[in-house]
Amino acid sequence: MQVILLENVLKLGKIGDLVEVKNGFARNYLLRQGKALRASKENIELVSNKKVELNKKNEENKNKFKEVAEKISNKTLKFNKESKENGELYGSIKPKEVSNAFKLTLGVDINPSQIDLRQEIIKIGKYKININLHAEVTANVNLSVDKIDSI
Repeated sequence: MQVILLENVLKLGKIGDLVEVKNGFARNYLLRQGKALRASKENIELVSNKKVELNKKNEENKNKFKEVAEKISNKTLKFNKESKENGELYGSIKPKEVSNAFKLTLGVDINPSQIDLRQEIIKIGKYKININLHAEVTANVNLSVDKIDSI
């Protein structure tokens, strides 16, 4: 399915680009989230006329996310988890749990879909993760996973 992007989408394109994507991705994500329109003559003209406005809105979003990135960059989130003798956790740390930690410790709302763990966190140790705040703004955060001290 061909769509016209209304905002910059990571690994897909920039505002006003005409891209070919799978039907499910277009229907379930791009169109539903308001990130794209179906490709038609009317929509192509509409987007080309509103491109300046869309770029301005994109810049505002980018600046807002840059402030958030400065606030969270190189911070360390600490998790205390139950683990086995060999250091393996009983349950892995998921993006939703990391998102809740951001909200509680730093007061920042991060969607779990913006969190790129790079690898499964299933052992005690230190990890680096990426936060994709915007198509052009990312932040690096450290995770520290420690064993819960027994009483």
